Amino acid sequence: MSKGPGLFSDIGKKARDLLNKDYISDQKLSISTYSDTGVALTSTAVKKGGLSTGDVGAQYKYKNTLIDVKVDTGSNISTTLTLNDIVPSTKTIASLKFPDYSSGKLEGQYYHHHASFSTAVGLKQSPVVDLSVTLGTPTFAIGAEASYETAGGQLAKYTAGISVTKPDSCAAIILGDKGDTIKASYIHHLDELKKTAAVGEITRRFSTNENTFTVGGSYAVDNLTIAKLKLNNHGKLGALLQHELIPKSLLTISSEFDTKALDNTPRFGVALALKP
Repeated sequence: MSKGPGLFSDIGKKARDLLNKDYISDQKLSISTYSDTGVALTSTAVKKGGLSTGDVGAQYKYKNTLIDVKVDTGSNISTTLTLNDIVPSTKTIASLKFPDYSSGKLEGQYYHHHASFSTAVGLKQSPVVDLSVTLGTPTFAIGAEASYETAGGQLAKYTAGISVTKPDSCAAIILGDKGDTIKASYIHHLDELKKTAAVGEITRRFSTNENTFTVGGSYAVDNLTIAKLKLNNHGKLGALLQHELIPKSLLTISSEFDTKALDNTPRFGVALALKP
């Protein structure tokens, strides 16, 4: 793929990931293995409250084709087929879930040095059509996305955003919820490996005059351990510790506290991902 502004979903993604990625409140175990034929097998078990679920997935890559199949304990089968560069600088993704055929989707992406396009269509009689476009460069990008409901003949959502990216920082502004909310974020990396960083995000909802301000950061304790922390103006405090037990295998422990209601039981989560 050519180097360009990326997809619209990339706008503000670095700040979102630092504030939300890997924060969990469940118990999760994931084990991956690889066969001699190049098939990657992953088994996952999740315990949420008193309910336990699990799934087994297989992934196979051959040249520009990636096949992903997953079966869960609810007897659902999810399949995803990804084809790269059928036409230069494109990616095609087809997904289907059995027995819920209506959840299937066909997506196409096109990348250019100064633009990227993405469209997705649901595989059902009256599908929802998603369309996004981003213009710019890897440093500066402006874009928009919209969803059109063919059944009702109306726009389900429309969002616009802009981002400025530098080697050690990234700022983004996103106008979403049909213009009802505006979100601004800024992340600054403090080391070359980008493991230590500070982030701030503010969200304004015009219909309710509500503001949410969140600050957070990540700190590389050593080469194998990362600590993360976040706090918003509503008193929600989140903490996370992630340690690489062996190469590619991660142990993640996270928790969330309500500093304005310390009598409430904090939420804790543990995830263990083992890879060869």
